[in-house]
Amino acid sequence: MKSFFRLVLTALVLLVVALLSALTAMRFAIHGQEVAVPSLVGKTPVEAFHVAEESGLPVVVERQFYSPTIPEGKILSQVPEAGSRVRRGWQVRVAESLGPQRVEIPNVLGESQRAAEINILRRGLDVAAVAQVQLPGATPNQVVGQSPPPNASGVSAPQISLLVTESQPAPAFVMPNLLGQPLGSVSHALEDAGMRVGNITTASPSAAEGQPSATGSTPESQFSPASIIVSQNPAPGQKVLAGTGVNFAVR
Repeated sequence: MKSFFRLVLTALVLLVVALLSALTAMRFAIHGQEVAVPSLVGKTPVEAFHVAEESGLPVVVERQFYSPTIPEGKILSQVPEAGSRVRRGWQVRVAESLGPQRVEIPNVLGESQRAAEINILRRGLDVAAVAQVQLPGATPNQVVGQSPPPNASGVSAPQISLLVTESQPAPAFVMPNLLGQPLGSVSHALEDAGMRVGNITTASPSAAEGQPSATGSTPESQFSPASIIVSQNPAPGQKVLAGTGVNFAVR
């Protein structure tokens, strides 16, 4: 029995030693592939590529910013920071300096979105975000806000965001039940509600009330205002927008 326990204990000790050896080897393997991120700030992108390449790190120029301290064409900032330890192949993202701001921020307030974008691009700037807002009574597709504001100084990026008005949605209505009502009174009611009469057809004598059976389309002026509506499209209860034409079959 003692020999059996001794054998089990020996096996456990060997297992623990094997696990510790595997973990140690894995740790050395992982850390052996780590490198320190070199300092790229102040270098040109080409110089930064060469320096980082020696450490097995690719470099990507993601953005460009104005800077009063870093000359144009030099690296302004980097992520990860210099001295950080990362694995080989880790991507280093950098921003390039445009030097001091030399471009005047134009005033595009009141212009259409397209005219504003052309004005911005023509000055060597970019259009950043474009947000839309509904303003009662405002002209659709008109710039009512911009960031940075006109003639701003100390701008960080060569971009302008715009706030543009959008068209007001047409009023929506729930289509009422007009069956059995005279055409004349319904025409006036639709006009007052911002809708209109569409096509009018003469219902066949056998058409059931509310069914769209008809014999042909005829101009509204040729129907008597006393004609009774026996079917309608859109149907009662449907959602319709202002300006929608409502088609009728009458008898």
